[in-house]
Amino acid sequence: MECQKEKNLESCPCTYPGCAKKGLCCECVKHHREKGALPACYFSPEAEKTYDRSIENFVRDWEKYSK
Repeated sequence: MECQKEKNLESCPCTYPGCAKKGLCCECVKHHREKGALPACYFSPEAEKTYDRSIENFVRDWEKYSK
């Protein structure tokens, strides 16, 4: 499968400055999984800006927006 980095960049919500994995979804997921975290695309825009990609923060964020 060919990487579609340019297309992925159109919808990538990552705001981390200098992220080398931006638009490279498979590398991003692998990186965060190895750290026990989730990538930016799992979070609301407000939670993503905190750079807290922990699973605990995901649950808090999800609970906040699922009501």
